[in-house]
Amino acid sequence: MTEATARRMRLSAVLAILLGGAVGTIGSTQTWLNATLNDGSQLAVPVPGADALAVLAPLSLAALALGLALTIVGRALRYVFAVVAIGLGAGLGWGSYRIAAEQPIDAVAGPVTDATGLSGAQGISGIVSGITATPWPGVTAAASVLIVLGGVVVLATAHRWSAGGRKYRTTRAAGTGPRDSIDSWDDLSRGEDPTS
Repeated sequence: MTEATARRMRLSAVLAILLGGAVGTIGSTQTWLNATLNDGSQLAVPVPGADALAVLAPLSLAALALGLALTIVGRALRYVFAVVAIGLGAGLGWGSYRIAAEQPIDAVAGPVTDATGLSGAQGISGIVSGITATPWPGVTAAASVLIVLGGVVVLATAHRWSAGGRKYRTTRAAGTGPRDSIDSWDDLSRGEDPTS
């Protein structure tokens, strides 16, 4: 694998994780399910993603943070973050797929309770006459696949990634290696005069 290919793989993995996390975060605010109530009015109660799947926003935000952190961490943490990304994506995908496929009554419980005052599985299932899903659970399940694929690519290619930015290193041997403009900026940041 050439250096350019490794760079493209790294960029693809990070972007896949970021995109999956972003779609999940956006999906948490969108309507996932509509619960039709059998109370004479046939009122449809919209259920946002954050209510349908309580872990949606936290897992999506964690994927976003993980994708960004991958750009600066060292080799050992890349492998750890890759495994975490696969776990986040799998959890997000399973929950989203379950809601898309089954439209479970527990996914609409909170908004139905808010709308009717009824609680408990038996009370809610007695008043809900139907549940329909919007495309968002499926879109989020597809986005979770991106997170998993990004994690797999990181696992497979992390050993080929270049080291994190010099800005994040804590030690640097003085006078070793070629100096460039980044070294000069780092010297200025530490209060040193790079021209001396």
